[in-house]
Amino acid sequence: MINKIPPTILEITKKFEENGFEIYLVGGCVRDLLQNKTPQDWDLTTNATPEEMLKLFPNSFYDNAFGTVGIPLEELEETEHKNVVEVTTFRTEKGYTDRRHPEKIEWGKTIEEDLSRRDFTMNAIALSVISKNKMTRDLEDSVNEAHKISRSARNDNENFTIIDPYGGQKDLNNKLIRAVGDPNLRFKEDALRMMRAIRFAGQLGFTIEEKTLQALTEDANLLAEISKERIRDELMKLLASEYPYEGTMLLKNTNLLQYIIPELLEGIGISQQRPGRHHTEDVFTHNVLSLKYCPSTDPLVRFATLIHDVGKPRVQSSDENGLVIFYNHEIAGAKLAYEIAERLRFSKKERDKIVKLVRWHMFTVDEHITDSAVRRFIRRIGVENVRDMMDLRVGDRLGGGTQTAESWRLKLFKKRVEEQLAPAPFSINDLAIDGNDLMKELKIKPGPQIGKLLQQLFEEVDEDLSKNTKEYLRKRVKELV
Repeated sequence: MINKIPPTILEITKKFEENGFEIYLVGGCVRDLLQNKTPQDWDLTTNATPEEMLKLFPNSFYDNAFGTVGIPLEELEETEHKNVVEVTTFRTEKGYTDRRHPEKIEWGKTIEEDLSRRDFTMNAIALSVISKNKMTRDLEDSVNEAHKISRSARNDNENFTIIDPYGGQKDLNNKLIRAVGDPNLRFKEDALRMMRAIRFAGQLGFTIEEKTLQALTEDANLLAEISKERIRDELMKLLASEYPYEGTMLLKNTNLLQYIIPELLEGIGISQQRPGRHHTEDVFTHNVLSLKYCPSTDPLVRFATLIHDVGKPRVQSSDENGLVIFYNHEIAGAKLAYEIAERLRFSKKERDKIVKLVRWHMFTVDEHITDSAVRRFIRRIGVENVRDMMDLRVGDRLGGGTQTAESWRLKLFKKRVEEQLAPAPFSINDLAIDGNDLMKELKIKPGPQIGKLLQQLFEEVDEDLSKNTKEYLRKRVKELV
């Protein structure tokens, strides 16, 4: 386990120790180490104040109210990594009137105080690497007994201690997410912890402990007080996890989903059954099953897949035989997708991609469509979105109850799309003549007419690429004016 800790991190802990301070690895990095994973981020906590840390590491910086000092790794040794290690002073927190940030922060005296304010037991474990020459074995034993910590030998010169006052290691082994102390209190302090609980469940494949789950459900309304950006970030981490479907169902079953994407819940109980059609589930179930079976690992594509049929409840009606139909649901869905993406503060680029995938997911794969129709499909959704659209379609099919990911028509359509993508799809810039040619040919000045004529030529040539010659286009443009 210790061999997964980079030398730079060990050097930081050693410097604190040599100057008489306590220093511990804490949070996600300890959780990863105990699971035999290599941490990507390192968080440390100490009894040293920020001012004392700034003296130890002159190039470090401190610009917040939470006692967190950033120590640039390049200060310690030459390295290609320019990232920063965050070290935070032990602290206690009081007053969370906004359900997110403490109103009062005080420096703590012990690591146990600091661990008591954390969210889940698996994140309330501290690890300290201790050099033998800094502590006699008698002192080690007394510290171990006082803290009831476990100690494992690393080698003759170093060992580590684990402080685990809330049984986090046991919960990790049992794959349980359990709140530290009173779960209702933890969620009232910071309501985003409810999203984090479900996100961790999706990332780790863990179960949420019964009392924690009950409190999460009882306090779901507190999520309304959290910023949409933070909710979006947690949702996207969940959708990027190994279990996005299970996590989404947890959001629904704990009443959290109504504060994130209430439009999805409108699909509950909306039947899609028609004779000869594969849909057997209601609209909501179809959406979440489509997410489950979507082959993409991109959380944005998974999000679009989750809401791809969100417009169906808004346009539900019956045909002449009394059977349910959802005419133009993709258009209604695109409008809702825009509103949802705006509400969750997605970037413009992300929002536009989501809307395109929802708007055009009903593309036809009829084997008789022309090459120009295939090219229009590519231009409509964007070259960069073609493969993502195919992944959404696969999720849609499997989420609707079909047994195969791709029909023979979809396979043929994908082949034809790939042919049009190589080397690149035909565009107006590929015309054999341009605006300068038109002005010279027609003896006219620059203006809107040039653009209109080029568009007319493009639409004609797109239907028959053999017409894309200077001779034909020069002759044809004279006929158009």
